[in-house]
Amino acid sequence: MVGPRLFDEIGNKLSELVANSPAKDLERNVKAVLSSGFNKLELVTTEDFEIQREILLRTREKLEALELRVANLEGELARLRSASADDVESD
Repeated sequence: MVGPRLFDEIGNKLSELVANSPAKDLERNVKAVLSSGFNKLELVTTEDFEIQREILLRTREKLEALELRVANLEGELARLRSASADDVESD
């Protein structure tokens, strides 16, 4: 997940900067604030995003195939109706 890696990186950088100082409390507070902020954003992982993207692409392909099939069936139905109407008129 994006959040934990980012928090770890920020935590490590802050640890390096304030190794043995009272700023350790500040580090914990900043990490908690960032964590809370990211949780409110309801972020998704890149992996989850890519999975949903693939599902959407497959769904779009299926929809396009079904649209083509319906158009072909409608065309066939129109031809059958036209042929039927022609038979009725010739009688």
